[in-house]
Amino acid sequence: MDMWKLLKRRWKYLTARLGGRWEETADPKTQLEQAIREAREQHKRLKEQAANVIANQKQTEMRLNRAISELERVNVNARRALMMAQEAVSDGDQPKAKSYNSAAEQLAGRMITLEQEIESLKDLYLQTSQASDEAKAAVTQNSLSLQEKLRQQQRLLGQLDQARMQEQMNEAMTSLSEAIGEELPTFNEIRDKIEARYAKAKGMAELAEGGPEVSMLEIEEAARNKDAKARLDQMRETLGLPAPAPDEIVEATVVEAADAETKSPSEG
Repeated sequence: MDMWKLLKRRWKYLTARLGGRWEETADPKTQLEQAIREAREQHKRLKEQAANVIANQKQTEMRLNRAISELERVNVNARRALMMAQEAVSDGDQPKAKSYNSAAEQLAGRMITLEQEIESLKDLYLQTSQASDEAKAAVTQNSLSLQEKLRQQQRLLGQLDQARMQEQMNEAMTSLSEAIGEELPTFNEIRDKIEARYAKAKGMAELAEGGPEVSMLEIEEAARNKDAKARLDQMRETLGLPAPAPDEIVEATVVEAADAETKSPSEG
């Protein structure tokens, strides 16, 4: 007995473990479709059961109607038998009167049986009618539940697609911050390498601003200023204008020097 209990316990453990693994690896979309399919089948079975209950109520109703009709017919015939028996007595036909009275008694017994059957059928009809109403209500309620599940199916499928897309994005973002492989750098390492190279290039450019190229520009600017002064002196001489006073020359030289200093950084 102890070995049998141990085997049963072991089997339950294995089935539970396998069931847990299947639950972890099962596709939620497939499980949702299976649940909807099962709900549809359950609704179909419920409708069939409800149809049987309603059919029973309809059959009871037909039996009750037949019994009532039969009671009315027997009642009419019993009355006729009594009247015919009375006519036979008036005619002095005792055998016929006895026969009609015997038929009336049989019909009266049949009436009592039918009345009892009708009362029983009335009780049964009330019970089947209540069961039929409950079955109809159950089908209606289950139909609403099924419709709600179908609406939730569309919403859940949308959420499932969004969840899968978000999971893929999360995996992609995680892989960007992790090593792509043993021989490849990470995204952060590549970024640091590019930023370091860019910073070095900017530093070299700043150092180049104060080199020989700047001096060459200053020399060229001074030569242009000298040529400009000579051209102005030549134009004054051609026009017969007097040479500028020494103060004006000094002021012009200061202005030109200031202009040269202003232009030099922008050209560099």
